[in-house]
Amino acid sequence: MLKYLKITLLHCMPQHALSRLMYLLTRIEFKPFKNLLIRLFIHTFHVDMSIAERENPEDYKSFNVFFTRKLKKDARKQIIDDDFILSPVDGAISQIGYINKYQLLQAKNKNYTLEQLLGGDAGLADIFLNGCFATLYLSPHDYHRIHMPITGRLIKSIYVPGNLFPVNRIGVENVEQLFSRNERFISIFETQLGLMAQIMIGAVLVGSMETVWLGEITPSKKRKLTVTEYTENSIELNQGEEFGRFNMGSTVILLFQKEKLSWLPDIKNNHPIEVGQLLASRIVLT
Repeated sequence: MLKYLKITLLHCMPQHALSRLMYLLTRIEFKPFKNLLIRLFIHTFHVDMSIAERENPEDYKSFNVFFTRKLKKDARKQIIDDDFILSPVDGAISQIGYINKYQLLQAKNKNYTLEQLLGGDAGLADIFLNGCFATLYLSPHDYHRIHMPITGRLIKSIYVPGNLFPVNRIGVENVEQLFSRNERFISIFETQLGLMAQIMIGAVLVGSMETVWLGEITPSKKRKLTVTEYTENSIELNQGEEFGRFNMGSTVILLFQKEKLSWLPDIKNNHPIEVGQLLASRIVLT
């Protein structure tokens, strides 16, 4: 009974209205309010401020500036090598493995399709047929900037409007095809390991998503499918370089083509990860 009540609440909550409210609240600069909010958050979620570039919570202009805080340069160790895939985020692995034809695993007994995830682009889905995927979940206490897992040149982006179901365990286990129903921003890169998709998944209370080349993408007033081809104005990002950020937490999904890489054996579901950690290595064909 409790399970069905939770599912009903997931579908009935005013997702976009709550997210817009969060957007406004997290940008309030009134010092007593933002300082209280930041300190409550640090206490509730046990945030480690010793690795933050600015350790004093009162040094942040707003809650959102705190939430998207930079880390100290030595807080995360990265091995820059394009024969490997690095974790683009701090968080945990929700699912990792290989795409079964066009099917990706969301949770036990729950699947969704490449074409749905990629905004209905059948040609793009064919490119990642039988490839590799990783679903990476960022919890509230995590660092919320996203980095590049491998050096790449941006060739295409797709904004897909949608729902804002929670992407936590309750949402993933109970909402059918959640990742292909939620609002998302898809970036396709050319890399030394073939094409890669790095997908930002929106969720309830995620005030906005942004990238280093576009700035703030959501909330979007138009909320319509938008495809951008990058042919002349080339955007290249190096491995480990900042890609974007979530203003409040969510999920990143990585896609790679077939027979380009293999996940490292110690990388498994529910495994905690940090930015720059090795996730996969190049497959050397003989």
